[in-house]
Amino acid sequence: MNLEDKLFLDRYIVDDEAHIKIIDPGLCALCDRKQCLYTCPAQCYKLEEKKVVFSYEGCLECGTCRIICDEKKNIEWNYPRGGFGISYKYG
Repeated sequence: MNLEDKLFLDRYIVDDEAHIKIIDPGLCALCDRKQCLYTCPAQCYKLEEKKVVFSYEGCLECGTCRIICDEKKNIEWNYPRGGFGISYKYG
């Protein structure tokens, strides 16, 4: 184990497989509030060319997006596979 491994606070191991998906991107275009753009603490949701795009690589696994998308219920949310995702170190 090197010094960087000992000192990390947050570590993210990216999986090739997305653990969160937008079910129907067209449905996001109909959403007036687009609250996922403003509530994701990791800013994984972006508006590109008037389309909501999700990038799972920096997801903090907080679950905010699945709760906030209550109007359209257009987010498929799962935890990452074992060994992938974010690791937090406390203390």
